[in-house]
Order: sequence, then structure tokens, then C-alpha cells
Amino acid sequence: MNHKNKNLNIYSFSLSSSSEVGSVVRAICELNYKNLLIHISSFMHNTVLVQNLKLELQKTLSDAKIVMFKHDNKTKTSLIIYSLNDIFNTGDISDVILQKIQLLDNEKTQDLQNVKRQLLSRYFTDHLTSFPNMYQLRKDLHDNEEYALVSIAIDDFATINNFYGYMVGDYIIEQVGKYLIQNVNNRIYRVSGTEFTLYLKEDLGFYDLKKYLVKLYDKVSNILVIYQNYEINVSLTLASCANYNQENLFSKVSMALKYAKDNRMPFWIYEDRMNFENEYEKNLSVSNVVRRAVEDSKIVPYFQPIIDNKTLKISKYECLARLIDDNGRIMSPTIFIPITKRIKVYNHITKTIIEKAFEVFEENKYEFSINLSMEDILNSGIFNFIIDKLKSSSASKRVIFEIVESEAIQDFNKIARFINEIKRYGAKIAIDDFGDGYSNFSYLTRMKVDYLKIDGSLIKDIDINKNSLLVVETIVDFANKLGIKTIAEYVHSSTILDRVKEMKIDYSQGYYIDEPLLNIK
Repeated sequence: MNHKNKNLNIYSFSLSSSSEVGSVVRAICELNYKNLLIHISSFMHNTVLVQNLKLELQKTLSDAKIVMFKHDNKTKTSLIIYSLNDIFNTGDISDVILQKIQLLDNEKTQDLQNVKRQLLSRYFTDHLTSFPNMYQLRKDLHDNEEYALVSIAIDDFATINNFYGYMVGDYIIEQVGKYLIQNVNNRIYRVSGTEFTLYLKEDLGFYDLKKYLVKLYDKVSNILVIYQNYEINVSLTLASCANYNQENLFSKVSMALKYAKDNRMPFWIYEDRMNFENEYEKNLSVSNVVRRAVEDSKIVPYFQPIIDNKTLKISKYECLARLIDDNGRIMSPTIFIPITKRIKVYNHITKTIIEKAFEVFEENKYEFSINLSMEDILNSGIFNFIIDKLKSSSASKRVIFEIVESEAIQDFNKIARFINEIKRYGAKIAIDDFGDGYSNFSYLTRMKVDYLKIDGSLIKDIDINKNSLLVVETIVDFANKLGIKTIAEYVHSSTILDRVKEMKIDYSQGYYIDEPLLNIK
């Protein structure tokens, strides 16, 4: 290391053997400086290297002041040479040297403080937009008593990212941020990947807040971002909270934003009377119940009979997932199934019902059906589990897998592969809830379907609703021409059963016949 300025020169050397002493001393002499202070640092002072170096320096540079130090490096001996310029040729040079070292240390300390300030600034700043971030927002909320918050979220950003790529996605976030700065007169934070928050210095009542959001939405509802040759329209969703106190304000605004997004609304204002917290608390409670049920094997199949309309005898059973809670009560799948998907135990539920259903029906001769969602079919783990079960079970030729028809088929090839594979082992396919949601006659001609289960919303009204009756007749006629058997769901009375039989529907299922039971008859 060499350091020079008008008053002080600093040089450093490093030695690892005595053979280097001569060349180092010669190098120091060639500097031709006076007023030398020499620091020798080593692990031990009584080594041959250190003693030779010290003697050689004393002999060659008799006017130099030599100071010995210790350091932790066992293999190296360090040498630092301090030289004052000729104008400082009197007195003891140590004080001057130490003053200079102190100045250098102060400079380094100042540099470190600057670095710390920069790091602290980065901690409170979003690196992409340079907006203050969530940590700064929390700090500002803590330091102030009266304020309002408005959340602004980019809609369908995952689609934009997937289609254009992450670089374009980041560019869009930057451009949205710039647009907000130009059109909004409040402090803006970037609190998450696609979400900004406005800080309003006063707490507005509901109607004032609504007026503000209407005007704001007018300004920012649709932003045109131009990237190279692409014109990308970006829409936003807003949310805020009209509240009598500031407790959990950010959480309430977040709940309002989720509600607005879920319901495709331009904005939503949270009010305490809405009690969104209760819904969240209920979901958390159900989540805990579901986790315990999974751990304690309290997910069980209930069995609902399906009769042959010609003989009126039970022909098959549908296996329906049920959860037994801590108090022994049965929880409906409409409550716990969405939660299982949210907490990522849904696949476990599917496997449990398949496993237990096969155990029951390996002991009898009935056919049995198991519901599968598109998520189940497209999941390679579930697919392999089903194939392994079909290979090993004696009930493989009596199982019917019901595909929930109300979910759109996005990858027909994968569905076709699933159907072809399970049919190799004698299993059958039913389309559940046909006539509701994404009903599509065209893909039935491409799928090897064995049964159509006609949706209960149509069946329950065929005795009083001519439109329902017409739709059901069309479905039955279409199925007959394709050689597909039909099953009527939600048969809730003798009148409905009679109409179903008149329409030549093959099978019936519903509470008039029997409710789902823990054991088969």
C-alpha cells in the first residue's frame, strides 16, 4: 500500500521469510525519505525474521524510530513506513503521525456512517420505483395519529408478467408509479409487487372518501403503457377504509381491496359494520379444524345411493367427502374444501377419500363413484396414485370417476390422457353437474364418457319449469344418441322421480331416495 499527500507518505511491505529482509530494506532506502517512523507487526517478536529485520533497519536507517506491534497472522510480518516531508524535520514525529492516522480514521468513520445511512435509506425505499416502501409506511403510521389510506393494485398482473415477461412487468410497475406521481398529490408507497398505497394526511368520512375515490378512479382507472411497439392497457382497483379509529387500518384496507378484486369492483370502502374480520377469523378457525381433521384421520367418505330407474334398486353409490370436527359434528364440503385448497392439504383429502372408498367397495359388488376436480386430474401425484390403486385393487372395474363439469377444461389433451389410462383398468368416467356452468356438448363427442349426471338445479324444477324440462330433454336425447347413460341428481320427491322415469333417464340420486350415510346398506 502506498499513500501520499503533501505532508505524509505511507508505505507498507509484507515479509514471510528472512531472505526477503535485504530487498525490503533496500526498497525503503531507495525512497530516500527522512523523518521515518517504522511499525513492525508480527505474531512473535523473537523470530529470526523479526530480529534480522530490526537489526538491519537499525544499522541502515539509524535515525528512524522503530516501534514493535503484535498481530494474529502467524505466517506474515508486516512493515509500515511513515515519512514526514522535510518541513517537519524537528522534534518527535510520533504526534504528527498519530494526528494524521486519527484524521484518516475519522475519514473512514465518516465513510462508514455514510454507508450506514445509504443502507438504512435502502431499507425504507423500494429499489424499483424509489418510492418509500412498506417499512416506511409502518413507521409513518406509527408517528402520526390522523390519516387515511388508499390502496391501488394493478389488475391481472400475473397475466401481464406471463405474457410479456418479467422485464416488461417491472417496466409497467415503474410507469404506473410515474403516472401516479403525476396525477396524485399525496405521498405514494409501494407496499408489494403490484400494490401502491396513498397516504392522506386527514381522516375522511365515508361520503368524502367516496367522492375522493370516484375522482381518483376517473384519473387512474386505465393507464396506457407503451413498451417498444406494444400498447399495454393497465387497469387498477382501489380500496380504502372509513373508520372511527385507526386500529388495524392497513389490514382493513387490505380486506377491502381483496373484496373489490374478488367482486370485480372499481373500488371498495371498508366500514366496521361489514365485519370482514369475522369472516377471516372464521376461515382461520376452520383452517385449524381442517388441519386437525387431516392429522387425526377424520376425513371420511359418506355414501349416497344411486338407483336404477327400471328396477328401483340401488345400483351404485357416490362417495362424498365429509369432515368430522372436534365435537363429532359433520362439516359440509362446501365449507371445508375451499379451505383445504387454501392451506394446501386438498391433495391429501382426495387421496384419503380414494383410499377409504376402495377399502369399502373391495368388500362388495356395488359400483361406486369418486369426485375429481380438474386440479386432481392435472396433478401428477394424484394421477400416479390413482393408477397405482387401479393396478392393485379388485374394485378397479367398478369405480366411476366423476369429473366436475362446472370447471372449464383448459387442457383437453391431459384430460384425454387421464381418461384413456384409467379405462385400461376398467374404470369409468362420469361428467358431474352437466347442464351447469361450462356445459359443452362439443367436447363430449371427443371424450369417452360413460355417464352424464344432470345437474340438480335443472332436475329439481322439471315438474314446474318448462325451460328446465326442455334442457333436460335435450341432454337426455343427446346422451342417448352417443350411448351415454344418464343420472338425475337432486331427486327430492316422488313427483320428480316419476318425471325422471318418464324421460327415460337411467339412474336417480337424491334425498327422496336416501341421504348420504357413513355406511352402505
